[in-house]
Amino acid sequence: MTMLVPFFAGFVFGAGLVVSQMVDPAKVLGFLDIAGAWDPSLALVMVGALAVTAIGYRVTFHHGRPLAAERFQLPTRTDIDPPLVVGAALFGLGWGMAGYCPGPAIASLAFGQTEIVVFVLAMLAGMATYRFTGDRPVSGRYPQSAD
Repeated sequence: MTMLVPFFAGFVFGAGLVVSQMVDPAKVLGFLDIAGAWDPSLALVMVGALAVTAIGYRVTFHHGRPLAAERFQLPTRTDIDPPLVVGAALFGLGWGMAGYCPGPAIASLAFGQTEIVVFVLAMLAGMATYRFTGDRPVSGRYPQSAD
């Protein structure tokens, strides 16, 4: 059960990215081009995702504990610090330049295109670089549980 739930959730998430066309960089760049030929359709995808998440949180927390774990693991930090702002800016720049963010990029690997493989390798290199050179450990940023 511990392996099946994340696999199923990841499969549904990836299928949703494909169905919503978030794996198509042209579609994403059209959404981000608010001063040009703006395509608002991905806004509907985001609103739908927020609605499902809101309902999911209410249902999940009503049960008191997760289905496949002993306790919930939630971040407790709420401060906005320079690494968060710089990271968000780099994420936005990368998304705007490439038309991919991490989830859709990984789902797009199924298509086997060279540009996607290069993007994912560059993304993993960036993650590794931060992990080994960051000013604080990644594992220390968020506690294991929010008891």
